[in-house]
Amino acid sequence: MLGIAAILLQVDAGNSQMINLIFIVGMVVVFYFFMIRPQQQKQKKQKEFADSIKKGDQVITVGGMHGKIAAVEGDTVLLEVDRGVKVKMEKSSLSFENSATVSKKEA
Repeated sequence: MLGIAAILLQVDAGNSQMINLIFIVGMVVVFYFFMIRPQQQKQKKQKEFADSIKKGDQVITVGGMHGKIAAVEGDTVLLEVDRGVKVKMEKSSLSFENSATVSKKEA
């Protein structure tokens, strides 16, 4: 009788380990689909945006400065913020999300 109880307790312990493993795998899947994957997609869109910038585009910087692209030189752009006032900036400092709203308002 005592042997059966010991066997049942071992089977129960094995199931709890399996449930813990399934729970951990589930947490990893949730983190991937709700945190990691969206961030990767956002970075990809930002990179595509930075690569597609051309002269004359209206953009907004991460800091909130509005302007028009006067020239594109490699990884930098010349941003015209007012008549005759141009600022040299990195492409990475241009905001994809904010610039997209400016483009929608113009269209």
